[in-house]
Amino acid sequence: MFKLQENQTNVKTEIFAGMTTFFTMVYIIVVNPAILSNTGIPFEQVFTATIIATAIGTLWMALFANYPIAIAPGMGLNAYFAFSVVGSHGGIDYVTAFSAVFVAGIIFVILSLTAFREKLIEAIPDNLKFGISAGIGLFIAFVGLKNTGIITSNPDNLVGLGNLHSPEVLLALFGLAVSLVLMALNVNGALFFGMIITTIAAFVTGQLSFDKGIFSLPSLPDGVIVANPLEAFVDVFQHSLYAVVFSFLLVTIFDTTGTMIGVAEQAGFMRGKTLPNAKNALLSDSIATTIGAMVGTSPTTAYIESTSGVAAGGKTGLTSLTVAVLFILASFLSPLVGAISGVAAITAPALIIVGSLMIGHVAKIKWNEIDEAFPAFLVILTMPLTSSISTGIALGFISLPLMKVAKGKWREVHPIVYIFAVLFFIQLAFLPH
Repeated sequence: MFKLQENQTNVKTEIFAGMTTFFTMVYIIVVNPAILSNTGIPFEQVFTATIIATAIGTLWMALFANYPIAIAPGMGLNAYFAFSVVGSHGGIDYVTAFSAVFVAGIIFVILSLTAFREKLIEAIPDNLKFGISAGIGLFIAFVGLKNTGIITSNPDNLVGLGNLHSPEVLLALFGLAVSLVLMALNVNGALFFGMIITTIAAFVTGQLSFDKGIFSLPSLPDGVIVANPLEAFVDVFQHSLYAVVFSFLLVTIFDTTGTMIGVAEQAGFMRGKTLPNAKNALLSDSIATTIGAMVGTSPTTAYIESTSGVAAGGKTGLTSLTVAVLFILASFLSPLVGAISGVAAITAPALIIVGSLMIGHVAKIKWNEIDEAFPAFLVILTMPLTSSISTGIALGFISLPLMKVAKGKWREVHPIVYIFAVLFFIQLAFLPH
């Protein structure tokens, strides 16, 4: 089924590669519920939803695309959902916000079945793509610093340095140092093992306890959150969540496609600029996003951590199948994960480090060309300062065509970008945000 001989691999190698990928990305079952439960969603709901979305997306990738690429809720998108969408637009709740994710997922599935997804990626200028990735990285790193108290509010400068002597800050700094040392030593699963060591330190210092035990059966306290697709579309129209849907769609498209191509290039799957069986590979995250929204998690994406499994020899869907099975087994550890995610200092180092990895995209921006550099800079600057990924994207899409027209380069801008610029301007100027 997985064509192991054809791909010059074997069962043992593929399973080991799957275990490697799992340990590099399993931090998401702690970090994702920690972020999304801030909106009032029951922890058990997000925990189980995270595993459902991950298992479905990764199984689809394994069984239909036969690639060693794992799918899970995306970092950055979860922070955007929790801190920018819920509570905004007239005080919408998480149920309505999941309607926006569901609608984005449905559109995502449709786009994945057509050539429009590839055309959209080609239409958006590279520098805006790089700026969006870097801005999200800065935003989630800021969230990590804020959650632990390393950065606190300041009446004079809005933000300032927190109390470096507080137990929580000291634990976060310890966890950050441990994780960075492990990464510097090229340890597979550095973020996960750093989190384990920080958990032990938190337990020893009395900041963590396991009052509810370690094992339990998976549960969904709220059941299926988005049960009626028609109601989901009505919610989006009623609360004017068009920009939210578009932001989810845009970031997920770039994130997943870019990651998928990056992993495929490393594994040697690319045939020139095309990825064989790309449609099934691209469907994996769109289907997972749709189903994930129904049960309670933010949009999914392909995980760059899949490269660790490829480096360990993974070449087929058997690697992804192993990842999915391990995530399903992890679903019985809800009390353990709940206790860990309740201590922000344990999860924050992962946010900060993932943010540092994402901001590396700034190196690819053409800083010597103002019409290319400033829109990207505006995206990077405004995402953390406005606590809104969609606002950063909007300002980037509005400023780039203006700069190009001023420079007499209006022909370089794809018509789709002009359409987006007008839509974003209308949203910022006339709609609640």
